[in-house]
Amino acid sequence: MKDSQRAPSSHILLNSRQKRAVIYQIIALMLVFFSAYYFATNMFENIEKRGISTGFSFLNNIAGFGISQSLITYSDTTSTFLDVFFVGLLNTLLVSVIGIIIASVLGLLIGIGRLSHNFLISKISLVYIETFRNIPILLQILFWYNVVLAALPGPHNSMAYLESVFLNNRGLLLPKPIFESGSIYILIAFLLACVAVVFLAKWAIKRHDLSGETFPLVKVSLAILILSPLLVYFLSGQPVSAAYPVLKGFNFAGGLTILPEFLALIFALSIYAATYIAEAVRAGIQSISNGQTEAAQSLGLKNSIILRKVILPQALRVIIPPVINQYLNLLKNSSLATAIGYPEIVTLFSGTTLNQVGQSVEIILMTMAVYLTFSILISLLLNWVNARMAIKGR
Repeated sequence: MKDSQRAPSSHILLNSRQKRAVIYQIIALMLVFFSAYYFATNMFENIEKRGISTGFSFLNNIAGFGISQSLITYSDTTSTFLDVFFVGLLNTLLVSVIGIIIASVLGLLIGIGRLSHNFLISKISLVYIETFRNIPILLQILFWYNVVLAALPGPHNSMAYLESVFLNNRGLLLPKPIFESGSIYILIAFLLACVAVVFLAKWAIKRHDLSGETFPLVKVSLAILILSPLLVYFLSGQPVSAAYPVLKGFNFAGGLTILPEFLALIFALSIYAATYIAEAVRAGIQSISNGQTEAAQSLGLKNSIILRKVILPQALRVIIPPVINQYLNLLKNSSLATAIGYPEIVTLFSGTTLNQVGQSVEIILMTMAVYLTFSILISLLLNWVNARMAIKGR
């Protein structure tokens, strides 16, 4: 009797499934830490044996090379490698944000067109998806850069629009805005207009819930966002002017130049990502039962209103999760810009800077941290939006 009473107490730790799971997790975590410690120690020992300098002091050294596109002030004679890091980071962020916006709009239109009852629109959307989805993204980048944009005429034969916008094989040239004293008030007016639109949207939703009456929110919001800064612009004495590109010698001078590398990267990334977003949109719309559409049609609603008010709000719960992956892929695929020399974080920091400094560990870790941080932020933001779109139980 005593032995039978002692057996369960002596093996209670192994007989409990929950406690075994905790033990296994602790062992696995210890193995991970020991492995990381072993590889880190081995790496630093090899670095020390080879006499390779470590640390981040190189970030304060003068870079000494030029960059074709910079969103911040940069000079090849005074700027440091830390400035190079921020230039590459901002260029990566610029490509990713613009690419995500274009891919989202294009993917939404193509996804809706894929389900259109119009034979031509449906088949064009299908051909678009099957064509660009099945061509590697690197080949598409090279196609836009080496075939399409390289075939544009030279500066002297540029495609001109209103004598202020020019397109040639050197890029797209636009008037460059010049902000003078007093232009800050225009920015303040725009920010206040954005706040007003947010409160207006909340009021319109509450009004619709109480009375059922619709409010022209989009038209009124656009009017507020456009007319408010425009009114302040004239009241403050028109403090914003423009510098127009002018042909001088063999190239244009002045204005704002958008590099062909940037255009090729944006075209390829957005067109490629839009194919997968379109399929996510199609799947989301098809997940909504036909009864929803039939009920809305029985109320006399137009097809455009049914799509905007009934179908898409419900479909977003299915659309958003796969779209998150496409946004992350677009961000990471921007690193392929190194194939055409666009100055983003991989080209500038993991490429040129690494070749000059040679501290691969620090540079690669910083570059990886950039992509990891951006990816986590995108995931958190869209998961929050997805949670807000979820059906709330009573």
